This record gives sequence, structure tokens and C-alpha cells, in this order.
Amino acid sequence: MHLRKYPVILGLVVLLQLARGNSPEEEQGVRYANRCEACKILAAELEARLGETGKSHDVIEIGYSVDDVKPKKRTEYRRSELRLLESLENVCERILEYNLHKERSDSTRFAKGMSQTFQTLHGLVDKGVKVDLGIPYELWDKPPVEVTQMKTQCENLLEEYEEIISDWYFKHQDKKSLKKHLCEDHVLKKKAERECLKEELAPPKTKKPKNEKSKGDKEEL
Repeated sequence: MHLRKYPVILGLVVLLQLARGNSPEEEQGVRYANRCEACKILAAELEARLGETGKSHDVIEIGYSVDDVKPKKRTEYRRSELRLLESLENVCERILEYNLHKERSDSTRFAKGMSQTFQTLHGLVDKGVKVDLGIPYELWDKPPVEVTQMKTQCENLLEEYEEIISDWYFKHQDKKSLKKHLCEDHVLKKKAERECLKEELAPPKTKKPKNEKSKGDKEEL
């Protein structure tokens, strides 16, 4: 039975999904970033951007004078509001560099680089195997809906917590991380909401050479 031909039944199905707390997208395996994941990645990307702009030792002049008689205030660029504004600009665009790694279930599922799943699939295609994912091959490496949705979440967080971020930049950045100040101290009020902040990507396992014996192995006589 095709539900599109029966709009009343389709409507009931959607209502049942919503009653269970699942959106139609989630029923198809889509799991959007939660508030913790979105905040964690925003903090990481903004700190990374500040790290890039903070390398400058330029001194800038701020203030405005019509007759240029009154001296302008001089300040280090790395401590200026200009640096913060330039770092905030398009910071959420950086989230589109992320991919969804479905082989992981925690917040590390959002990471840069190609997922193991797609590395395998691309490898099969390179070998001439026909792989049908239901989407054109040229769209395989486009950001998935979970990532584009997280970009929107990032923009909303920036708008909502602009003053908190500014306060951290001018007063607290030498004392604590943005993840601690923004996510733990302000965005995520309950302890249970902060679980993802502790999650880190495990280092890759190193393969032991085949001829190398483990500590407990005995030599055969």
C-alpha cells in the first residue's frame, strides 16, 4: 500500500511518530545534533578561528576624529573587538566541513574527514562495483542534513549568546575554555545535558606487526 495515495492514513502515521517523539526524518534514521553537540562544535570552531587570527601582532588605531587633532586609541589587534567580530563572521560556515560518521553513536559522529562507511563505498565504486544509495553519486560528499541543520543551530546559539561569548573573550579566555564558559556554564543548565562535552575521539589503534610477539607469549623450543 502506498501511503501517498491515502493522505488521511499518512497524516495518522505522522501524528503517531510525533506522539512517540520522533520526526518523520528521524524515522528514516536522521538524528539531528542536540544542543550539547551543537554548542561543543561551535566552541571548538570559534576557538580554532581565534587561534588563527590571534597570531597577528599588529597594533590598530580605534576611534574617530573629524579634524584628526584628537589622538586615536591604539590597541593590540589580538585583544581588540575587531578580531572577535572577524572571527565570528562565517564561523558557522565551518560546520559544513563536517561529515556524519554513522559508525559512531556519540557526539564524535560529527567530525571532519570522510567517514569509514563512505571510504568503503568509494572504494567499492573505484573497483567497479555498482552501489545504489538512492542518491546521485555526485551528492555523496555533500554535507548531510544533520550537518546543515547544525549550522542553523550554530547561528541560533551565536545570536542567543552573543553577550556571553563577548564576555568570555574580553574577561575569561585566559582562565577557561569557551566550551566551559559557554556550554557548561550557560547553555547547558543540567548536568545530564553536558555528557557530550566529555566525549573525545579515540586515537587510532596501531597495528602490531605480525612477527612481533606479545609480552606473554612463550618461545617454542
